[in-house]
Amino acid sequence: MDSFIKKLGLWIAAVLLFVVAGATPALAAAGSGWNVKLVSVQLVENEHVGNEWYYIASVNGKEVEEGGSVAFKNVSSINLYAYAEEQDKVPDKAKAQKTIKVSTLTKKTQQVEMKVTVTENRGRYSGNQAVWKFTFQISKK
Repeated sequence: MDSFIKKLGLWIAAVLLFVVAGATPALAAAGSGWNVKLVSVQLVENEHVGNEWYYIASVNGKEVEEGGSVAFKNVSSINLYAYAEEQDKVPDKAKAQKTIKVSTLTKKTQQVEMKVTVTENRGRYSGNQAVWKFTFQISKK
């Protein structure tokens, strides 16, 4: 009986060692995290919509400034948000959102571009558009 318990103990220890060793790379990958940088915000087209602008960008709800970045660990997706607003008495505004599942990211570093199209809502230029381009860089840590 004593020999059986020793063998059972060794077998359990071997199984646990195998499970822990096999799980270590997966745990390391999940814990390594992601860094998301707002590389640039550019007004790429403006058909008389306005001259004074306000814009904002966020990643997973955290505001990020142009050139700035935010880091995340243990996320299954990255939510990008971009917003642009023309500043006048009746502001014209628009937003764009994109959700990226981290399981679909195939490169260590990847750029994502989002376009925000703001349409003039009144006056002689009503219907004209301004286009903003937000460029994010997603990197695996």
